[in-house]
Amino acid sequence: MWKYVLKRIILALITTFIILSLTFILMKLLPFPLGVGNENEQASYYNHQVYLGFVFDSKVPLNGKESLWSYVDSDRISHYYYQVPVMQQYFSWLRNIFLHWDWGVSNKIMPNVNAINIILSRLPNSMYLNIISVIISVPLGIILGIIAALKKNSLTDNIISTLVMVFISIPSFVLITFLILFFGYKTHWLPPQWPSDTAPISQKIAAFVIPVMALSFGSICGYCRFTRAELCEVMSSEYLLLARTKGLTKKQAILRHALRNAMVPIVPSILAEFISILGGSMILENLYGIPGIGDLFVKALNAPDYNVLFVDMALFTTISLLAGVLLDISYGFIDPRIRMGAKK
Repeated sequence: MWKYVLKRIILALITTFIILSLTFILMKLLPFPLGVGNENEQASYYNHQVYLGFVFDSKVPLNGKESLWSYVDSDRISHYYYQVPVMQQYFSWLRNIFLHWDWGVSNKIMPNVNAINIILSRLPNSMYLNIISVIISVPLGIILGIIAALKKNSLTDNIISTLVMVFISIPSFVLITFLILFFGYKTHWLPPQWPSDTAPISQKIAAFVIPVMALSFGSICGYCRFTRAELCEVMSSEYLLLARTKGLTKKQAILRHALRNAMVPIVPSILAEFISILGGSMILENLYGIPGIGDLFVKALNAPDYNVLFVDMALFTTISLLAGVLLDISYGFIDPRIRMGAKK
């Protein structure tokens, strides 16, 4: 089992490295992100690019090559900045990451601020939003799925299945629009947009309700449908019939055998659901004005701010691949048959 875990972690790290390398090279083929602000701020930005190895400073203009920016410093020395070849930038990027953990600075969102610091300042809001959504949606979805399976083909099952099909068909960004309109502007029960940093704590807590509801509805429906399908399949299996013939009541057979076996594919799906929610919250954060990494991704893309965008993409990629590793590993801990198969 440990050999398998180590192998999956190594493969995930290699995959992350390949994805980030290709993303970096493709981004560097785009027009170079120019500095903004006054002359001193731009000089600081381009000098940092020189330090990173992405730009070189020439004291004289180069024939046949257009400079990214030029200026004359206080000592009356001219500076002409030119972009170095892409592959040379790539190896400089690797050196900066592994030796200095330097991912570059922002040029539009927060000029001359380290990109990774901008991401870390936005990360908590996104994590709180997604973790709360998972905590709410998982138990509710599983409970509704169990009720629907136990009441199969009854009125209760039909009502739950119909509501699931309705809400699972509505995209989260459409749902949050109606929630903002009703709870924010019609009834004024909840904040119509994310409050400022100086707002009272009660208003900040209330601001989580609308985006969490928008994220949770789809997840609840997904868990409900998945749980119902798995439990119905297990309840019609031969080994459950054998358990009933041995004297177990229906309740005992369901609790001891049906639920445990139905949870094997459901529990690992929680990690996959967390990743899908993390990606789906990107649009919701932008619509509701939540200062998270999803909203930051959209703003960096529109700016454009390539360094911030790249670090944001790197974070999403790393979280997704690590969650995939945990997903694969969790099967071995939940289902003993997988561990036994691994030993063989």
